[in-house]
Amino acid sequence: MTVQRELLEADVLIVGAGPAGLACALHLANLIKKHNTVGGKPELSADNIYVLEKGREIGAHQLSGAIMNPKAIAELVPDFEKSAPLDTPVTEDAALLFTRGSSFRFPITPPPFKNKGNYVISLSKMTKWLGGLVEAAGVNVFKEFGGAELVYQGEGIGGVITEDKGLDKNGKPKDNYTPGYELRAKVTVLAEGTRGSLTKKLVTAKKLDNINPQSYGIGIKELWDVQPGRIETGYVAHTLGWPVSTDMYGGGWIYGLSNNRVSIGLVLALEYADPQFDPHAAFQTWKTHAFLRKLLDGGKLVRYGAKSLPYGGWYAMPRNYLDGGLIIGDSGSFLDSQRLKGIHLAIKSGMLAAETIFEALRTGDTSSKTLSAFPKKIEQSYIKKELWQVRNFHQSFQHGMLRGFFHTAFQQITGGRGLIDPMRAHEGHEAYNKINGRTGALGDEAAHSKPERFKGDGTLTFDRLTDVYHSGTRHEEDQPCHLVVKDLNVCATKCVEEYGNPCEYFCPAAVYEMAKESNGSAKLKINAANCVHCKTCDIADPYQIIDWVVPEGGGGPNYEGM
Repeated sequence: MTVQRELLEADVLIVGAGPAGLACALHLANLIKKHNTVGGKPELSADNIYVLEKGREIGAHQLSGAIMNPKAIAELVPDFEKSAPLDTPVTEDAALLFTRGSSFRFPITPPPFKNKGNYVISLSKMTKWLGGLVEAAGVNVFKEFGGAELVYQGEGIGGVITEDKGLDKNGKPKDNYTPGYELRAKVTVLAEGTRGSLTKKLVTAKKLDNINPQSYGIGIKELWDVQPGRIETGYVAHTLGWPVSTDMYGGGWIYGLSNNRVSIGLVLALEYADPQFDPHAAFQTWKTHAFLRKLLDGGKLVRYGAKSLPYGGWYAMPRNYLDGGLIIGDSGSFLDSQRLKGIHLAIKSGMLAAETIFEALRTGDTSSKTLSAFPKKIEQSYIKKELWQVRNFHQSFQHGMLRGFFHTAFQQITGGRGLIDPMRAHEGHEAYNKINGRTGALGDEAAHSKPERFKGDGTLTFDRLTDVYHSGTRHEEDQPCHLVVKDLNVCATKCVEEYGNPCEYFCPAAVYEMAKESNGSAKLKINAANCVHCKTCDIADPYQIIDWVVPEGGGGPNYEGM
């Protein structure tokens, strides 16, 4: 059908209200205010900055560990300590090696695990606070609106079309149907987070890839209220070892928050060989270690969530500018893969983007000629310094932990160069071993048998549906499925034989299910309402036929406090 869309025009459109997008909006609004105060020409307005947020409120979809290096927020909001929701400064660092039956504390904490001067925070609370500053600065924030399609313009982009609201599951208009808006802007900033749906399309369409494909991990997190005295506020521990095998890359975190609350989680690279490996089950198994069992005994699960993160680093960073467009934050690979810290880099990337955009608006030239100043600013900032030091780090671990430690030892003494520079990487899904009709996780058993699902005990460990309940996830049930599978027949035939349907295992929210039909055949059932927006399926599908697109705005998890 032909859709008549309302056209709205802005100077700047920012897609995503995470730390990068909000920092960009706030810094640009401040630059405009200063410009106008001194009588700068042309006169500009923060009212012409639009920010889209697909969540029901700012912060609803924000999840991280999270430890924040404060140097970027101190640049953006110099008096941030007066009002920012800083849960606690880090007071103690520990690096722990887990074996199945015991744990060992490293006598010296490795430098990447040192966090003196940093804060343990809730990223959800931090972005909500930042969002309040952005709105107070006069910026227009549109909540419950996602970017569904790019508006291409010449060699660049000219805006975004938001998602249609009020369509039924067959794509037919319901009584409350409202077509999406066409938002045109002089500069469109993609700040969608990891594996942004628009960013993915843009990088492919405009061939913005770097020499390495992006590498990804999945972080699975729970917040717990624990018994008094179990953990010190500000205590930060990172774990290596069990239950993560040495041919995989991953580790855990344990952060002591205020008021007897603890943040725990497991991060795993999405490049493992066993297609029936279950990251959620690995996380739940990790919690059964004696160290965590003692910590959590008598406690209560408060919140659950999962999120992907970009590991690829400098050599996987896409070209982040083109006519009328910039890419910032996790969408642009601004994450230190060694320290797994990206909040300060996201904020700084947003600020540098704002400075670039301000000059473009001031001069009236928003072409790539002017916007190419953005990567130059990155080169001259601490973003380059930090990411250059770890430019080959994650690639070193794509063949296991032991080989990775060997390479990183040389990288430490050569400023990140190591033995090979640049070290190449492969897409994570290419690591899968074919199972050829056998189970990958349980060995040579009957054809098509499946590993037993992790059930949990309901007190310390939980199944995926129980965890999804604790994520606060909700979607309108009667809407088009936002998980678009290009060929369902592949799932029921080729994928069953070759990989045993990995989607049933890598998804931490029980979205994908091979359900038996009345004739005995299996068909993929997609429980889209469970989706926590982690994008793992879009990343880890072996055939790359799953396309995560934005659902109706306001749907998804509610990561309050995460």
